[in-house]
Amino acid sequence: MDLFLTISALIFFCFLFSILKRLLQKRNNLPPSPSFLPILGHLHLLKKPLHRSLTTISNRYGPIVLLRFGSRPVLLISSRSLAEDCFTKNDLIFANRPRLLTGKHFGYNYSALGWTSYGPHWRNLRRIANVEFLSTSRIQKFSAVQIQNVRSLVKDLFRDSELGKPVVELKSRFSGLTFNVIMGMIAGKLYYGENAVVLEESRRFWKILSEVAAVAGASTFGDYLPFLRWMDLRGVEKKMVTLRRRSDEFFQFLIDEHRRIKTKVDLSSSMEVEVEVEKKEKSFIDVLLSLQETEPEYYTDLMIRAMISTIVGAGTDTSALTMEWAMSLLLNHPDVREKAKAELDMHVGPRLLDESDLAKLPYLHCIINETLRLYPVGPLILPHESSEESIVGGFDVPRGTMLLVNVWAIHRDPKLWLDPNDFKPKRFQGPEGSKEGLKMIAFGSGRRGCPGESLALRMVSLSLGTLIQCFEWKRVGEEKIDMTEGVGLLLSKVHPLKALYKPRHTMFNVLSQL
Repeated sequence: MDLFLTISALIFFCFLFSILKRLLQKRNNLPPSPSFLPILGHLHLLKKPLHRSLTTISNRYGPIVLLRFGSRPVLLISSRSLAEDCFTKNDLIFANRPRLLTGKHFGYNYSALGWTSYGPHWRNLRRIANVEFLSTSRIQKFSAVQIQNVRSLVKDLFRDSELGKPVVELKSRFSGLTFNVIMGMIAGKLYYGENAVVLEESRRFWKILSEVAAVAGASTFGDYLPFLRWMDLRGVEKKMVTLRRRSDEFFQFLIDEHRRIKTKVDLSSSMEVEVEVEKKEKSFIDVLLSLQETEPEYYTDLMIRAMISTIVGAGTDTSALTMEWAMSLLLNHPDVREKAKAELDMHVGPRLLDESDLAKLPYLHCIINETLRLYPVGPLILPHESSEESIVGGFDVPRGTMLLVNVWAIHRDPKLWLDPNDFKPKRFQGPEGSKEGLKMIAFGSGRRGCPGESLALRMVSLSLGTLIQCFEWKRVGEEKIDMTEGVGLLLSKVHPLKALYKPRHTMFNVLSQL
């Protein structure tokens, strides 16, 4: 009898829920929405990889869909015009972030740049990042760090080739390269490769970083079903707490180290005593410590750790994965690779590519743009949340709605791109490749668009161009490179890229002198 009553109550609840949903949509002119289950909402419709699952939903219900992930309303956008609506007219309304577990633990209780709400604190963090780390002048001052690390990678590859190692796994090499560039700018140290400082320190932090990336991309039911959060069914939150503590210990070690060096320099200056301190560009930690001296209550060590963590997390794997996708595409399209090589030979010649050469290599930039179009590392823009009611595409959107913009779907929209699933870099040489509007939003858009776009594009261009210039590349075996996508937060390859390579004869003398 009890079972019968339970089933009857559940059926009645589902029926009532369906009626209320239809009445609410009719009254408020809400966007179209699929049928949903009590409590779960539309969570049962989600499959991996998430961007493809959401594309399937959009293909059925339209470019604007209102979903419900448990108790959380979600607006799914998959067209350029609607994305423009969100990031222009409604940009301020959608400038907040939803409160997810990732933001709580890795976003320093929603105080870090990527996760804090829009307001004075966010504006100040953004200003610091733009002026002190990502401005054109700062990037230019650290150009030697980028060039040094790219050439170090090339030197290592040349040495391995001479030792009879014709196959290289590129994913780890690209990750090490981008990590060293970012850490060189942040802390003035190398943390990957034979020249890394304190190898044990390097291995420890490298392990932490990879674990954080894996856990940060894990879906957590507690984000959408609050009554499950306290249960922590898969132990995700427990892992987040542990990794946050371990990464904090490492970042604090760096801060304390720089503070000791700064104190030593200040004392030597006041006492007019010469000490052996290398004269080099001030690192980002040095800049933040200087700001701490003027406003210690605001620029706390916790705030500095949050800034460092945000930049390392946002700047390392993103650029490395773009390079891996680009090289995979070039190995599958040798005609494109040969055209890029010819451009480099014409404009650079038998010397190593430099940053000053990048402006003369339009086809190389076309390759990178087409890679970002087909394989945007962030296939879904980091979630936004509406601070008040708004109108998007003529529909009412309630306050507190989480916004998901499907970059992957927009970049492959046949209404915007001819043969959208094909790799055609030349499309960016003509009108089709115009970036007017939001046809290309690999770095987001609006107030909360990625501020590191310039640094990322420069790093990818210099690295990819140098590898094409210096080596002949081939696939391992006759089959094409597997382009299957992974399932994490970032768009990665299921199988890390391996390739055959050998030094180009025109560059042999240059490489042997590195």
